[in-house]
This record gives sequence, structure tokens and C-alpha cells, in this order.
Amino acid sequence: MKQHHEIVIVGAGISRIAAAVKLREAGLTGTDDLVILEKAETYGGTWRANTYPGCACDVPSNLYSFSFAPNSDWSRVYGNQPEILAYIDGVARDHRLDEVTRFGVEVLGAAWDEASSSWTIETTDGTLTSRFLIAAAGPWNEPKIPDVPGLADFPGEVWHSAQWNHDVDLDGKRVAVVGTGASAVQFVPQIQKQVAELHLFQRTAHWVLPKVDHHVPEAEKWVKRHVPLFERTLGAVEYAAMEAVGVAFHRPKPFMLGLQKIGEAYLRAAVRDKALRAKLTPDYLLGCKRILFSNNYLQSLTKENVEVHATGVDRVEGSTVIGSDGSSAEVDAIILGTGFHILDMPVADFVRGADGRTMAEHWAGSPEAYQGTVVAGFPNAFVVLGPSLGTGHGSAFAVAESQVAMIVDAITTARAEGWAALDVRPAAQAAYVDEVQAALVGTAYSGASCHSYFIDANGRNSFSWPWSTGELVRRISTFDRTAFDVTPVETDETQEVMA
Repeated sequence: MKQHHEIVIVGAGISRIAAAVKLREAGLTGTDDLVILEKAETYGGTWRANTYPGCACDVPSNLYSFSFAPNSDWSRVYGNQPEILAYIDGVARDHRLDEVTRFGVEVLGAAWDEASSSWTIETTDGTLTSRFLIAAAGPWNEPKIPDVPGLADFPGEVWHSAQWNHDVDLDGKRVAVVGTGASAVQFVPQIQKQVAELHLFQRTAHWVLPKVDHHVPEAEKWVKRHVPLFERTLGAVEYAAMEAVGVAFHRPKPFMLGLQKIGEAYLRAAVRDKALRAKLTPDYLLGCKRILFSNNYLQSLTKENVEVHATGVDRVEGSTVIGSDGSSAEVDAIILGTGFHILDMPVADFVRGADGRTMAEHWAGSPEAYQGTVVAGFPNAFVVLGPSLGTGHGSAFAVAESQVAMIVDAITTARAEGWAALDVRPAAQAAYVDEVQAALVGTAYSGASCHSYFIDANGRNSFSWPWSTGELVRRISTFDRTAFDVTPVETDETQEVMA
């Protein structure tokens, strides 16, 4: 691996691919200019890691794709994991990103060097330097493993949904599932058909809405390929529907309450048993937590081989999982659907800024970044899919491409203007964060009984975007020179002036 590159991108998921494609289009084409470091052996990010049964997207596929690489061949309205992964890998290779990607290389640390205006990056393949660093490891990258007493001593198999153990045959097994979030909603109906007993430990009930999904017939694919207006119109309709949900987030009364009525009616129709329905009924406003979509999750919980424990897990004793309410289940395997390190993203622990402190130390439990992309004190560094950019109703592709537009503009401007470094001004970052926090007041994200992964260690919502997707694209795509302090490249002339 070469020792110095103009730009180093950490990770090879959707946001990193978008960044690499657009930077190459801007003229940064060779490995001296750009390198992608990926600890795995393939592209895909979260879609490479999550291979659990039933894994699929909850954003329509027409919206969940790159604007510069439309795809008319999705098998369903909502794409599944294998075809999304194939799509991402195909886009990367179609744009020849394999020429600038180093697989099997994990970044161990990155530190800003003031003297050389560059990043020193420690990897499993040695040390290298770069002028710019794009830390795009993503918030759905590292599984969160709960600290449950006795879990390590469980005699059976234990795994997280993002590290699915395909070698274990679940047929006839007694299985405990811990957690009922977006992943569990998809894999529980699949494994319920296999197992002898399924014990679902549900600390918090989630609102589930029906998923308007269906197989896409070949005739529709043909029309989408040959009649561009049809595909654009379909995408516009789906976008409008998703934005309508966004309006409900921002105006919970009466819009979100209306959506909640749909959730209540769906729950009544799917679960006839009153006692079970009571366990599955949330006690918070729809939208406080991530909205889940499924046509078979609630139905699967009514089957005879399923028991819902409306409690968290207190401990594991031998083969027995014991809930906080004292209920218990003797099982052969435990599957953790306990989510990811969202706001405590691991990348923050190994990136050190101008003062030698890590990003996590700067944040002190409350992640913040100007436009969700740049952090004061970390010159020439960018975070993709960073704080306060979760829409709750939109596509991660739209967010990533918006950030990438700003990043490409910033980097190309710095190169053209002869800046050695650019660092967002603390006052600009603080003003942006304050504006976002003020706008979140009164939204569905901030209900009095709202406790979700949107909320950070200090009780602040550091995840959610308070406005529409259109507003996100408009604001985040723009590089505002006035928000940054810049350091010019030192030349012989500048040295003479300083002398």
C-alpha cells in the first residue's frame, strides 16, 4: 500500500461508494489521489454484515438506490438483502472502485498532524498519511451486545442478528430472541416456522404498520426500463408517501395520531387474543421509536410455539434465560436482536483531532457535527451518515449523496484555492446544533415517554433530522466557505512574509 494519498475513505458501504464515485468524477482517479480501506473482503457495509433470514429494506427500492445508478430490476417493491448487496457491489465495480479499494485492511487509529496538515492513519497493513479523511463507517456497523450476567456461560449457541450463524440448524430447537427492533421483526417470522419453541423477550413493545410490498412482475420491470417517465412518476409517488410520514413526525397532532390509529387497527386484526395484544401494545406515541413495517411479524407471535415475555432479560443461568419480571425459559440457542452502536459509533473512538483528543472525547456522550458532516477541531475530516441526519422516513442514499455533494465541493475548493486545511468554526457548529435541537421540540421524536436509540447518553436527541428530506438535500449539499477557518498552503513566498 502506498504511504501517502490525497484522500482516505474508511469503509466500503453505500456512503463510501457514493463519495468515491463523485470524487473520481471530480478528477481524483488514481490511488495516489484516493484509496478506500475496508476491513471486510467485499463492498456493502450493513448489507454485507446483515444476512439474517428475511433481511430486507423498509424504504421502497426505487428510493433506496443511487441517483446516478437507477435500477429497474428490483424483484419486490422493498428489496431484500441479497439483491441490495448485489446492486451495491455492482455499482462499485461498474465505476471501477476496485482499482482504489484495499480489502482486508482495518483502520486502527487516525490522528491529525498540525505540522504537516495531514492525517496519520494506523492500519493492520501499516501506516499511511492523507490530506483528507472521510470516516464513513456508518451507524449500523457495530452490533451492540448486551451485558447480561451469565450470557457468556450459556452452554448453547449465542449470536447477534448482524452476525448470523448459518451453521446452526434451528429445526426443532428451543430459541430465545432478545430484542424486538427492526431486525427481529424480519427474522422472527422466518425462524418461528422452524423452531419447537420461540421465547421472545420484549423489553419495549413497538408499533408495527403493514408493509405495502409485492413481487414486481416482469411486465412492470420492462415498462420501467423502457418508459423513463413511468419510473420517475412511480418514484415521485413513493417519495410523496414517505414525506407524508415525515410531516406526521413533525406534526404529531393530528397526523401521527392518525397513523397510530392505523397501527392500533392492524394490531387488533392481527392479534385476536386480548392478553397477548396488551403485551404488544406500546405505551408511547407512534414515531417516538423507529416505525416498523411487517405483514407477518405480529401474526407469527400468535402461533402456538411462541411465548412473548413482556420484559427485558435479567440474567442467564445455565440454559435458562430469566426475565426482569421473573419469567423464564430453558432454551438451546439465544439470538440477540439488540441493535447497533448508533450514537456511540466506534469510529469516534479512534479518530483524534488537533488537540489529541478523540471525537468521542469531544462529544462526551452527545455527538454533534456541522451539517452532520464536519466536527470542529478535526480539520480536513468528514463523517458520512453522522449525527442529527436520521430522517425516520427517508432513504439513507439521499442523505449520503447530499453529504457527499458538500464533501466533494469542500475538497475541490480547498485544492483549487490552495488551502492546506479547513476546519469548521466552533460557533458555526454550535449554531447549527442549536437550530436542530430547537426544531426537534414538539416532534414525535421528543415525546415525554420517548426512550429510543435516538436519545444519547445525556438525554439529548442526537440522531434525528427535524425537517423534510427536501430540506435536508438543500441544506446539507452546500459547502459554505464562511463557516470554516482555512489555512493556506505554506509556500516560499508566505515563509518570506512571515519572516
